[in-house]
Amino acid sequence: MRISVAADSKDGVAEQVVAELRRRGHEVVAHGALGDGERADWAWACELAARDVSEGRADQAVVCCWTGTGASIAANKVPGVRAALCVDAYTADGARTWNDANVLALSLRLTSDVVLGEILDAWFEGRPSTDAADMANVSHLDEI
Repeated sequence: MRISVAADSKDGVAEQVVAELRRRGHEVVAHGALGDGERADWAWACELAARDVSEGRADQAVVCCWTGTGASIAANKVPGVRAALCVDAYTADGARTWNDANVLALSLRLTSDVVLGEILDAWFEGRPSTDAADMANVSHLDEI
């Protein structure tokens, strides 16, 4: 899978996200502080990663900033993106299942190496729900 990753700094688990995704066999496209010569500010970097998803250059994205909040807000401004700020595996599984989230937002401050692994396990094992009500909710997002 091709995954776009953005971070506004190399603090916390930023570099570990890239290493772990590559270890799992994913192709990584890096933006912001993780890329070369790009603006590192969270709004710009996370927009680039989200646009990779919305424009088909990446299957999914992981966006990071100190709290994860700005990263998720920036990504969710891009049409077709459903970014979810996840602080644990349960939230990541729910985001994939009920929200068909295609962008994972992480806090560089709160996410430990161990929790990162658990979140990524749940994220990649999660599958979008086929329940009609869940699918209707996700479809409605495009109408809002």
